[in-house]
Amino acid sequence: YNRTTKETININPALSVRRLSPCSTFKIYNTLIGLELGLIKGADDPWYKWDGVKRSIDGWNKDLTLREAFRVSAVPAYQILARQIGENRMKEYIDKISYGSKDISAGIDIFWLPRPDTTSIMVSADEQVSLLNKLLDGKLPFSEKNIAILRDIMQAGKTAKGTLYGKTGSGTGPDGKWNLGWFVGFLESGGTTYVFACNIQGGEEPSGKVAKTIMESVFKSKGLL
Repeated sequence: YNRTTKETININPALSVRRLSPCSTFKIYNTLIGLELGLIKGADDPWYKWDGVKRSIDGWNKDLTLREAFRVSAVPAYQILARQIGENRMKEYIDKISYGSKDISAGIDIFWLPRPDTTSIMVSADEQVSLLNKLLDGKLPFSEKNIAILRDIMQAGKTAKGTLYGKTGSGTGPDGKWNLGWFVGFLESGGTTYVFACNIQGGEEPSGKVAKTIMESVFKSKGLL
């Protein structure tokens, strides 16, 4: 979505309205809610204290700042944050911003994760883009200071042509293999901001990393990144 011309390029309208688990793209709003409630102080302050449990992703097995936790998509850190926010306050914010299906009944620390055995919150690519536009317009209940912190940690790439901001999300099936990939965010290039959402389910083990690579290729092909 070109925020200057208001033009939308949608390569698959049927898919873009289909709601899917947001996976770790929900960390965008989990972060903002945590900042707004004062549960997170800043991007580089000590935040997550590792519990000593060895997990499969090495980047999760140490103390982390918010910037580091966001970059490695540390699920344990954000599960603790969600529990600190609590069901009532989380639901209040989810309703205020009208996030997807608004259903957090699967559990306060798992509702954004793709789980075949429980109902999780669901969101479409169209809704992801709409929410990010509202965020950039200052129409969501978050302060400019906290939005600035989010922008800072969301920076995902920079070239002479543009600056990319985004968050990946990946889902796995019962076999443990990747079966859903997200990359959502915005690109600032040539004085224009482009808001985007990409989700993929086909091919060999689709993941957030693959979705990010796709979007980077699209923007580079258009000379924007």
